[in-house]
Formats: sequence, structure tokens, C-alpha cells
Amino acid sequence: MRRRAPAAERNRDAILSVLTRVLPPVGVVLEIASGTGQHAVHCAAALPQIVWQPSDPDAASRDSIAAWRAHAGLANLGAPLALDVRSDDWGIGDVAAIVCINMIHIAPWEAAEALFRGAGAHLGAGGVLYLYGPYRRNGAHTAPSNEAFDAQLRANDPRWGVRGMETVEELGAQAGLMLKEVVPMPANNFSLVFEKRG
Repeated sequence: MRRRAPAAERNRDAILSVLTRVLPPVGVVLEIASGTGQHAVHCAAALPQIVWQPSDPDAASRDSIAAWRAHAGLANLGAPLALDVRSDDWGIGDVAAIVCINMIHIAPWEAAEALFRGAGAHLGAGGVLYLYGPYRRNGAHTAPSNEAFDAQLRANDPRWGVRGMETVEELGAQAGLMLKEVVPMPANNFSLVFEKRG
């Protein structure tokens, strides 16, 4: 039941190095679109003072997350929530931070819009929204491999694609979230760190 994504094994330490620095020291961290559950286990193990709450709208993904959770036996790792960001009710109260890894380019744009709306509603002042993935900057791809990946995504589903960082930053502004930091990551990805305004 424990599924493995090679990308998650490659990027988990680089992502954790940023999260360790930018997440609040305590509280509930909601992970959106947790996928296999590998990041959830890795981060919960490294950050025992945080309650890590995974979620995914896909039942097979939730089964994998639950299997990783059972295998790891971590007291601070919650059972996966059936959460679709486009739902009006996320089934969770206020959280200290929200983490979303590799989602908004493999989902319709309305999922990104809903993610920011939900973050604006569920984060308190100073709360953090962390995004990871590939982005265009100033309308251009940052690497030929990202351009090819974008074309592949759009061929699979025209609603998908590598998003423009400035467009995502504007979504944040509309939801009361300020882009505080852009961190270049391996394999032509970026970490975007947003903070909820007071």
C-alpha cells in the first residue's frame, strides 16, 4: 500500500531544509495533496513539535498515506483527510501553516485559486503558505526541461501547466498573503513562501 514517488525521494531533503527555517515552531501544518505520503512522514519525523496533517482528494493516495503513517508510527502525524481544495468546507479549523508540493501545475487553475482562498480563510496572522514546484518567471520558462514538461502537461490536460510566478503572487495578494521569499531549488524548481498579513 505504501506507494513511492522517485521525485519525492529526490526532493524531500531540499524541501525540508526550507520548511525547517520558514514554518512556525509549533502548531498544525496542513499538507494539501499529500500524494504518496512520503513527504508527510519525512517532515513529521524531522519536526516532532509540529502536528503534520496530510490530506488528498484521491482515495488511493489516502490509502498510501495511511500505510506510511502506520509504518512510521509517528505520534505527530495525523490520519489523511479527504480534502479537495475546491470544496467550501475543508473539514479543518485554523492551522499554523499550509504546505502544497507539486500540485498547482497538475490541476486546473481553479484549484490554485481555491488553495489561496482556503489559505486566506484558515491561516491566522503570520501563518505560512509554502508552495513547491516549477514556475515561469516574467512569462518565460526557467529551463528547457520545464518548457518540455509544460508541453507534456498541457498535452495530458489543457487545464494543466507550469504557472507564472507573478500570477501566483497576485493570487496570494488577493487572499491577503504576501510572497515573502522565493528560494531556487534543485531541478529547476522553486519554493514560494507566503505569509498571511496581520
